[in-house]
Amino acid sequence: MAIWYWLRSRTARQAMELRRHIRRLLRAQSDRLPPEGNAEVAATLAALEAAWTSGASPADVRAQMRATQELADRWLVDSSKSRVRESFEMVWVALIIVLALRSFVAQPMTIPTGSMQPTLFGITLTDLREGGDTAIPGLSARLADRWLRGRTYHRVVARSGGYLRRVPPPEPVVPFLGVFPSLQKQRFQIGESWYTVWLTPGELPNPLGVKPEHAFLFYAGVRPDRLYRSNDLVLQVAVDAGDHILVDRLSYNFRRPRRGEIVVFQTHDVPEMPGGTYYIKRLVGLAGERVRIGNDRHVSVNSQRLDATTPHFENVYTFSGPPRDSHYSGHLNELAARRYGLRLGSLVKQFPNGSAEFTVRPGHYLVLGDNTVGSVDSRQWGDLPQENVGGRFGLVYWPLGRRFGWGQR
Repeated sequence: MAIWYWLRSRTARQAMELRRHIRRLLRAQSDRLPPEGNAEVAATLAALEAAWTSGASPADVRAQMRATQELADRWLVDSSKSRVRESFEMVWVALIIVLALRSFVAQPMTIPTGSMQPTLFGITLTDLREGGDTAIPGLSARLADRWLRGRTYHRVVARSGGYLRRVPPPEPVVPFLGVFPSLQKQRFQIGESWYTVWLTPGELPNPLGVKPEHAFLFYAGVRPDRLYRSNDLVLQVAVDAGDHILVDRLSYNFRRPRRGEIVVFQTHDVPEMPGGTYYIKRLVGLAGERVRIGNDRHVSVNSQRLDATTPHFENVYTFSGPPRDSHYSGHLNELAARRYGLRLGSLVKQFPNGSAEFTVRPGHYLVLGDNTVGSVDSRQWGDLPQENVGGRFGLVYWPLGRRFGWGQR
């Protein structure tokens, strides 16, 4: 008969499932219920069974189901409902804790550019052909490089001959993922053939005079004036992800930033800077201080010259030889840069020579990048409001390598 009722009516099937569920709860909790509780639940279960076996209308069966559920909720604890509720509460509390830690204690960040190299690295691209070694590791080694060192490889071999003809701007791998700069592809045409490099880096240091859509191919050594023949190696590069760091957002709630610390700041209200982004530089000048960049590539603050004995500048001023990109080279003004054949132009307009002096305004800081050859910093746009500083460099948590951990000065 039970099979007949189950097959005949959907309402009967729902009533039977509810009865089965409440009976299971009653068996598990009957020893903790008072006698009247056991009796009332047993009676309502009997009434529910009678409702679907007596040929009552679906509406009457559903009314009895509601009455049974209400009585069961009064006497019994539905552990399945409590587990769902507890799980939701745990997820919600965990989310609040994560957001609180991110906002007030430690915030993850990816180094966006190469302006702090070699202290902290942005995305870098190495042409593997320059060293004469064009070999790419096997699959297992590539996977290890990707997940441990943040290194990926790209290789393109010409299918036919010709010159580089077209380089459209990078495109999202999937149209709706365009907000993620790391999920893009670069297409280009050599001769009559089109090539696609997948998952190209979204941000690369952009050399002067090079269009942003040409930066990847520029670093990869693909040149428009070269004739490529069939089976020529067009590019073979290794791309290293920028350092992923934790920003200490707690310390500056209790004290002011100090000279030489690596600070993270927002770019809003900073002239000539795109708003809504974060930059990372080394703090050099405090409010009210007079700053000069000497022709000897050393900064002077209130006529006091900074050098390798100054705390936090031990590496910055341990340079020798001409200034080089991504090497410690001190700090350059325009006159010193020209002496080495570099034309930084508007990048250092606040410091044309060693005599130019900049006075930091009240409530402001002056910041400089360690990669003085390729850093857009206060030499161009002056000082920045103190309230823009959101924290200081804490540690590198990925990729694994010599910069991993707290060791950076």
